[in-house]
Amino acid sequence: MKAKIRNNIVAALSASVAVLSAAQASAEEITVAYFLEWPMPFEYAKQMGTYEEALGVDINWVSFESGVKMSAAMASGDVHLSVSQGVPPFVVATSAGQDLQILDVAVSYADNDNCVVRSELEIDKSNAGELAGKKVAVPLGTAAHYGFLKQMSHFGVDVASMDVVDMDPPDGAAAIAQGAVDMFCGWGGSLRRALEHGNVLITGAEKTELGILVFDVTSGPADWVAENGDMVTKFLAVTADANAMWADPANHAEMLPLIAKDAGMDEAATMETMATFSFPTVEEQLSATWLGGSAQEFMKGVADVFVEAGSIDSALDTYENAVNTGPLAAVGGM
Repeated sequence: MKAKIRNNIVAALSASVAVLSAAQASAEEITVAYFLEWPMPFEYAKQMGTYEEALGVDINWVSFESGVKMSAAMASGDVHLSVSQGVPPFVVATSAGQDLQILDVAVSYADNDNCVVRSELEIDKSNAGELAGKKVAVPLGTAAHYGFLKQMSHFGVDVASMDVVDMDPPDGAAAIAQGAVDMFCGWGGSLRRALEHGNVLITGAEKTELGILVFDVTSGPADWVAENGDMVTKFLAVTADANAMWADPANHAEMLPLIAKDAGMDEAATMETMATFSFPTVEEQLSATWLGGSAQEFMKGVADVFVEAGSIDSALDTYENAVNTGPLAAVGGM
């Protein structure tokens, strides 16, 4: 009998070890989504291996074309954190019931996400009404889509009268270059390429005045964040340190080459792009201007615009539960 009991205990312990080993194996690597041609200070730390050192796990960095695809990857469990996901695709996902959380404000960039009209059309803000009936490339459910809807509303253009084609920014930039579309909406390197063939209707400052805020976030599935709070805090701390380092121009010479390499860009284009970015400090992010209230209100506004446009079925009553400032607040205590 003792031998039988002992064998049962050994079997139980072996099973426990197997379960523990599986859990450890799953925790030995995490997958983080990011964008190419979207240069940010975190990429310096990414290239230096600082995240792996701080978190104690390997990181599988995977590039995506849009925040919508990031949401899908997080829904399937293939991605644990998304760096610089646009707020509109985040809103689309959470409005549909996906349990995601905003963890920090990754970047603010009013001038780096916009719509471009082909030069040959000679359309600017003075005659924007002529866009009715035109063909536009827009990555649906993204910050560019939201900005497009708000701009068309501002200029009194009926979107239903337009031929709106769902295209990721790289494809949209190629389409406007070929003359296949009349207008492009997108960001980053694709926006720069599109601007070689056209003009914007309004500037970043004018967009901000219209309430078209443009910022990205670090996001993750709520369940995974709850189970890995310490790891999330360490990740956000590395990001915050890299942002603080970039804030001092004296560090640009050291950081720029690695950021450019990671973004897949040359240094001149990288600097030009980052000059249009701002990276709020942890304290600023936790304030009422951002995650302390304004971001939640902005998300509700984005959702309501998408509902009105027929892009999503319904909005949540509030997006307060879609923001988790716990890990970010803990960064200050590290």
